[in-house]
Amino acid sequence: MIELDVRRLMCPMPVIKTQDRIKTMAPGEHLRVTCTDPGVMQDIPAWCRINGHTVLTAEEIDHEYSLIIEVGG
Repeated sequence: MIELDVRRLMCPMPVIKTQDRIKTMAPGEHLRVTCTDPGVMQDIPAWCRINGHTVLTAEEIDHEYSLIIEVGG
């Protein structure tokens, strides 16, 4: 699994950084995105739906947000 730390970045940067990282990945690979901006809990899943990726998990732990994305084909 590939890790992407976008803590302390505010919208739209977490989504842009996620998009840039996924462009370098192969279908089926997993990306864990760790954020502090609560907006990612809606923004990243919406971006994934539009672009054919799947959010496998999304959770908040101690004011940090972690999403695991499976890269689509």
